[in-house]
Amino acid sequence: MSKKIGFIGLGIMGNPMTKNLLKAGFEVSVFDLNEEAISRLVDQGAKKKNVADMAKEMDVIITMLPAAAHVRETMVKKEGIFAHARKGLIVIDMSSIGPKDAIELAQQAKEYGVEMLDAPVSGGEPKAIDGTLSIMVGGEEDTFEKSLEVFKGVGKDVVLVGGHGSGVTAKLANQIIVNLNIAAVSEALVLAAKAGIDIEKMYQAIRGGLAGSTILDAKVPLILDRNFKPGGTIAINMKDITNVMETAHDLDVPLPMSSQLLEIFHSLKADGKVMNDHGGIVQYYEKIANTEVNRGVHK
Repeated sequence: MSKKIGFIGLGIMGNPMTKNLLKAGFEVSVFDLNEEAISRLVDQGAKKKNVADMAKEMDVIITMLPAAAHVRETMVKKEGIFAHARKGLIVIDMSSIGPKDAIELAQQAKEYGVEMLDAPVSGGEPKAIDGTLSIMVGGEEDTFEKSLEVFKGVGKDVVLVGGHGSGVTAKLANQIIVNLNIAAVSEALVLAAKAGIDIEKMYQAIRGGLAGSTILDAKVPLILDRNFKPGGTIAINMKDITNVMETAHDLDVPLPMSSQLLEIFHSLKADGKVMNDHGGIVQYYEKIANTEVNRGVHK
């Protein structure tokens, strides 16, 4: 018998992930503060339930929420998951939070008889839509094994990294690599634009070499089209890099490039671009170089 799944948080990522769980044959109940988001999924076969009822009735609850404060509130408030959880409930938090928060919540969950995994994802909206997300999991191995069919409903590469907090730590490392890559691509594009060469031809020339990457192929065409519609907002990535720096400071790990990236994000926020896709990092470099990256020969 297929697991009953509750999904809390139906935004850019949660909406397509829920659709994929429905397609995989799971019985899915949903909750979000946005009633319109709920209605869209109910029209596709999901059931509407509040958090307390999910905790009583579901086999697995997935949370995909903006920040640790939202996750904590959903877990510990009077009408939250822990207070109403049936014994053996599995909670999979797929939000991007810090390892301290993930470990503390897992410890609290255990007191209520709840099994918990931290399982953030990588791949953004496109891979959420096609169900091929990479999933980094932290928690107990037996809980992971019991949840594997659920993970396979939304992802392709699913790895148990280690104990509680390991999944979110891996995600922080992922976010360093992703966002610093975008920053490096942005610097290169702005240099080329200022030099007056054809950016599209340059992209085609370098993408098959050592500079080629998933980031290059995902972001350069969008930048050339001036398309900064968010798949992953600057706001969300700024939150992640803030978590990166807090974790790094706790561990006495200097991260000079990540710290500079965080300042770039704050500059973009001050410039009103915080809800752009993180490919919009290029706009910081464009502004200070007084140029713009687009198709054609730059003059």
